[in-house]
Amino acid sequence: MKKVVLIFNSIELLGLKFLSLIFSIGKAGILLSDIVFSTMKSKKCINHTFRHVYFIGVLSLGIIIVSALFIGMVVGLQGYFILQKFGAEEIIGQMTSLTIIRELGPVISALLFTGRTGASLTAEICLMKNTEQLLAMEMMGVDPIRLVIAPRFWAGLFSMVLLSLIFILVAIFGSYLSTVCWLNLDSDIFWSSVRENVDLKLDVFNSIIKSFFFGFIIVWVALFQGVSSKPTAEGIAVSTTHTVVYSSFLILGLNFFLTSIMFKWI
Repeated sequence: MKKVVLIFNSIELLGLKFLSLIFSIGKAGILLSDIVFSTMKSKKCINHTFRHVYFIGVLSLGIIIVSALFIGMVVGLQGYFILQKFGAEEIIGQMTSLTIIRELGPVISALLFTGRTGASLTAEICLMKNTEQLLAMEMMGVDPIRLVIAPRFWAGLFSMVLLSLIFILVAIFGSYLSTVCWLNLDSDIFWSSVRENVDLKLDVFNSIIKSFFFGFIIVWVALFQGVSSKPTAEGIAVSTTHTVVYSSFLILGLNFFLTSIMFKWI
């Protein structure tokens, strides 16, 4: 009898978790629709968006550039030593550039953006909610979605795409430094391999699409976690953690499906 009760309790718990998930997805969808419609109704949102690009995008340049430089250098070193065993050092430019453009650039920049900006957005919105700043705006007849949420959403989306492109450029340059300047590979061989094998539409454009989707996921999750947080110190910590964890899982999972579709593996 106890086993039967335990089974039914487990099924009930799973059902409640599933309903909670569906409810959260519905609330997130409503938040997204409010962001879109509030942006369409107000031109002031554009001015606020450009102001937030500095805090969201420009202040993230440091971690993006430093990480990209060292990751590119490591990819160049590892690729060179692997290709050297087969006497194919001349394709090191192709290997490193395609690896960075197709996968490492969008994915790693998105994970860095999640840790640096996603968590910051969630904590900021949580604090504004806990101190009743959002409620005060509503009482004064000011739409907090239009003034607070929407500008941060569009600024984060725009910044993510630009940061990903910067990451790619710096990482390829890092690969050049480690292979040409350190291992004495011929510079013309490196750049000719890059020019001949990197396709603008297939590689660069698909990388931008990936960055767009990743940025969309990050800012959507971050802002939703901030708006739906509990008004306690523990609630801020939980929401910030959820932002990083959920965004990271979604980025890695979405990357698999986007790669499969873009390069026609499914």
